[in-house]
Formats: sequence, C-alpha cells, structure tokens
Amino acid sequence: MEVVGWIVVIACFIVSFVGLVYPIIPGVLFLIGGFLLYGLFFSFADLSWWFWAIEIVFVVLLFAADTVANALGLKKFGGSNAGMWGSTIGLLIGPFVIPVAGILLGPFLGAVIAELIVERRTVGEAVKSGVGSLVGFFTSTIAKAVIQIVMIILFFITI
Repeated sequence: MEVVGWIVVIACFIVSFVGLVYPIIPGVLFLIGGFLLYGLFFSFADLSWWFWAIEIVFVVLLFAADTVANALGLKKFGGSNAGMWGSTIGLLIGPFVIPVAGILLGPFLGAVIAELIVERRTVGEAVKSGVGSLVGFFTSTIAKAVIQIVMIILFFITI
C-alpha cells in the first residue's frame, strides 16, 4: 500500500507540472492534492501547521506570478486590457483548437485579435502585443515552475 501511496502522490506532482503548459489543468490543485493524499496514505502528523502556512503563501505566490507576469509582459509590449483578455481566452481555447501548437498560438492570436477588434490598433501594434503575451506566458510559466519546485522540496524536507 505504501508504494501505491507514493505513486499517487508523485503522479499528482507530475500532473501539476503538466498544468504549467496546459492551463486547463489546475496544477496547484494537484500539487495540494498530492500533499493531502500523502496525509491520507501515511500521516498528517508529518505535515505541521507551519508547513501548511508556508504552502498557502506559495499558492498565493503562484496565482500572483501568473497574473503579474502575464500583465507585465503584455503591457511592456504595448498591449491593452483587451489584449490581456484576448490572450487569456486564447490560452484557454488554443490547446483545444490546435492541440500542440495552440498553447503558443492561442494567447498570441487572442491578444492580436483583441487588439485589432477592440482597440482598433494597427497590425504591427497588435502583433507586438501578441509577442508580449507570449513573453508573459513564458515568464509566468518559469516563475510558477520554480515556485512549484520549492513547494515540493519543502514537502520532502518536512516529511
């Protein structure tokens, strides 16, 4: 039973990293789910209140990193709020419409289309905004990966 418990916990951690590139997968929930499943399979006694307090701070940082990095990337390249919304919608829809490339084309095209239609920008400005959305996506993905790695390291140090 111990082996099964570890397989399930590690699988949750792996799925949380898949959620970094497929935003439809709630990576943070799988990460926390791995911690909770460890407690169910083994013991919650190993996971003290300070562990949970620190992990909650990291969860808040995950959401902040995602939001701030995307917004800064888009704004730095001249994007608007419409471009940000278009990028977000494209990020959610892209992987379903174009299975592999959609994770990159979705936010780019979403930002470009939003800038063209809503903000009535030139094609050059809209493309620049689309590039900003990709920079923001890559930056947030790296930041979230680092935070998730730290969370998992803290978990293994704690247990």
